[in-house]
Amino acid sequence: MTKPIKQPITITYQRLALFGYVGLLLLMPIWLFILVPREGYSNGFIFVVYILPLLLPLKGIIQDKPYTYAWANFIVMIYFIHGLSLLWVAPDELVWVILELVFATSMFVGCTYYARHRGQELGLRIRKLKDELADEKAAHQTDKRD
Repeated sequence: MTKPIKQPITITYQRLALFGYVGLLLLMPIWLFILVPREGYSNGFIFVVYILPLLLPLKGIIQDKPYTYAWANFIVMIYFIHGLSLLWVAPDELVWVILELVFATSMFVGCTYYARHRGQELGLRIRKLKDELADEKAAHQTDKRD
């Protein structure tokens, strides 16, 4: 069975997500290891906290899995928090902070809407809570009658 063709809007959101993802993947090590090395932190710590999380969704993104794009948004929150914090504490790094926030925002918006549109194209859906509750209620009533 072949996968449905991606609609133009889906492709646009995927490109936006990839722009943000690849941007963060390139920016963070260059910024934190080369341009403005962090004193007082080991390279291992910097890698584990700021680089490794970006590598977690890599396989699913390469395999084009909408679910991976959806949960990658949890990871991108690390970079929002980092960027917003540095706006206050490191004004001398403003260019890098703005780049981080631009990439994080692009990834967040792109991943959110790519997962939604591609999921719809593939016929994937998350059951609504009201459906779950109705099924549970029906099962409970059946158990009472028995």
